[in-house]
Amino acid sequence: MTNLHPLAGVYAAAVTPYLGKPRTEGKPDTAFDFESLAVFLHFLGSRGCHGTLLFGTTGEGPSFSPREREALLRSIRVIRHQVRDFKMLVGTGTPSLTETIELTRLAYELGYDGTVVLPPYYFRKANDDGLFQWFSELITQAVPQGKHLLGYHIPAMTGVGFSLDLIERLKTKFPNQFAGIKDSSHDEIFATEVGQRFGNDLLVLNGTDSYFQHALKNNAQGAITAPANLISDNLREIWDLYQAGKDPSEVQAKVTEQRHFLEHYSPIAPVIKGLLHKIHGLPHWAVRPPLESVDEKTLEDAAEKFSKI
Repeated sequence: MTNLHPLAGVYAAAVTPYLGKPRTEGKPDTAFDFESLAVFLHFLGSRGCHGTLLFGTTGEGPSFSPREREALLRSIRVIRHQVRDFKMLVGTGTPSLTETIELTRLAYELGYDGTVVLPPYYFRKANDDGLFQWFSELITQAVPQGKHLLGYHIPAMTGVGFSLDLIERLKTKFPNQFAGIKDSSHDEIFATEVGQRFGNDLLVLNGTDSYFQHALKNNAQGAITAPANLISDNLREIWDLYQAGKDPSEVQAKVTEQRHFLEHYSPIAPVIKGLLHKIHGLPHWAVRPPLESVDEKTLEDAAEKFSKI
């Protein structure tokens, strides 16, 4: 594909390296495993990721306060130069417009490459006019010229998504700042429709590994997925083969099998953290309630089966 967007590529929807409790009483910002951040970023970069998304769904973004998010974002900013040409996106969406503006503005002030923003998910009956106003205020107040925001389309989680008409209105008003969407609808028909309507003018990063090739055929320019923490090498191979005009169907079949296996575990963040530890030797990071860690026996069984796919 020619004329790729600067943010095109394969991204891991990164897990958050969370220790489970503060190391120092009364200091919640110490609850992150700061010491392992560089190792984790190098791991993702070495396995083909063009970049990563922090504080998305897999990163348990809504579970962390603005203060906690800021602490991790500032720490990663200090070390990110250690991974060359590695792009960093940040999930900044909350139901509060004011809070979302503040988090989004912070991400750009700290030099991150883009933001991925959920719609205000508490208000599930908001219509396109209300959503258009919400995102217009956000972009006007928080997204500098030359920077890029993606809407996070995941209606199964948020209860409200991005219609094609809403996408067009935002793209028309903010042709550069509103870059496009992360499409986690898991809907092949929607992937086809959005690709046919907008072509290469809209940056679409697919969120469903099992039809990554289908999305690419319909003008998607990459992917942001939870399994990419584990299978970014295969996703990158699909992306590279497609860009070279070759058929990635064989690799896609393997990725589909891997994705379907991981879908047996829901929510997915705990098992991905466990498999990163079991298979790749990374620390076994905790999850924040209401999520629960996977028990050791289940994790050992999952690691053995996943390694054979």
